[in-house]
Amino acid sequence: MTLEELVQKYPKVKPYLKNMPEEIKKRYTIRTYPAGTIIHQKHYPLDYFGIVCDGEHRVINEFQNGNVFMIEKNEPIDFIGEVTILAGKQETSVTIETLTECTVFMITRRDFENWIQKDIGFLRLVAEKVAYKLYRSSYNRGARLFYPPNFLLLDYILRCASEEKIKKNGYIIVKKTREELYEELGMTVKTINRTIKKLKEAELISIYKGKIKMDYEQYEKAKKEIGYYVKNER
Repeated sequence: MTLEELVQKYPKVKPYLKNMPEEIKKRYTIRTYPAGTIIHQKHYPLDYFGIVCDGEHRVINEFQNGNVFMIEKNEPIDFIGEVTILAGKQETSVTIETLTECTVFMITRRDFENWIQKDIGFLRLVAEKVAYKLYRSSYNRGARLFYPPNFLLLDYILRCASEEKIKKNGYIIVKKTREELYEELGMTVKTINRTIKKLKEAELISIYKGKIKMDYEQYEKAKKEIGYYVKNER
């Protein structure tokens, strides 16, 4: 795929490449990663920068005891390696894994460093993305520290229902396993199971073939329940 074909297929990337130096246009690569691929591993040297033009990926933190915590899930347009490079570090602090097939525009670390020195518009776009991630991370971390498990899981299910555009007389199924919920929410599987039981007893959710199910009536009721927590925070 050429640069022109990339922009034509994924027009959202055009503003980012608008003023790319001519010499870098001769040295880029475009790669497609299948779902479930590790693009880069925590603590490994980083010698490239990438722009995710298509597909979803997740940023995870792996610990020596084997635990995995998902920091965030990102959709295009997104960057790979920008935090490590801007921080002046040689090794990555997180692992990036594709959730769907991803198309990534890639250049060397040195070319990226030269690019942001010459193109203030591109630097601003990168800085805005980094700031947004930090804002979202701070917001979510505060919620995890302050709110009880019932709120965190219920809020997660509500967001799933909203993303799937739940309709009257309809329902959604949260297809995530308990292990995946543990990675995303930072709660142990034992806590998740206990919380699911409480939400089920409160008739805010039900279980279908081992998965969390929420119908529209439960969705409306759950929104009021979430409102209760938010109101009492003040």
